[in-house]
Amino acid sequence: MPAEGTGVRSDLSLLLAIRKRDQGAMTELFDKYGSLVYSVAFRVLRDESQAQDVVQDVFFQTWQSARDWSGEQGSLAAWFAVVARNRAIDLLRRRRYTDNVDEVILASPCNVESEAERIELVARVRTELQSFPPEQQKLLELAFFEGLTHAEIAERTGDPLGTIKTRIRLGLNRLRKALGR
Repeated sequence: MPAEGTGVRSDLSLLLAIRKRDQGAMTELFDKYGSLVYSVAFRVLRDESQAQDVVQDVFFQTWQSARDWSGEQGSLAAWFAVVARNRAIDLLRRRRYTDNVDEVILASPCNVESEAERIELVARVRTELQSFPPEQQKLLELAFFEGLTHAEIAERTGDPLGTIKTRIRLGLNRLRKALGR
């Protein structure tokens, strides 16, 4: 059950629920990190089917032994990225047993660790936004998740431009304090 008032459970609470065989928590965890695991596996393997196999394997392992991640070794997103990469490389080694996998260069359009941290930050921001007044929450979502300008938001909502700017500025200040930035 999500923490009251937030609607989103923390990674640790999801893993604790998975240890108790909560299938809903497993679904939440998959929804949160499934695309990250798939993208890492696909970058290594360049094969959709095998990348999907890695996703299934990683989440099956998580279901079987949710104790593997304690939080001390970094974010869960980064842990999933590393596990997915390692599983994909293992699969690549089995697939190309004649090639020296240590010499294979894996091209990535982004830094996987940075992307994992970005995903975690976005999740924290979305969780924190749940405690904001609805009108301020909506404005911040329009500005930062939909990429609208202040003028576009004012046009869409019908609120004065100055009100939009003030609410967004106050919301950003509140987010910075909440996230310790």
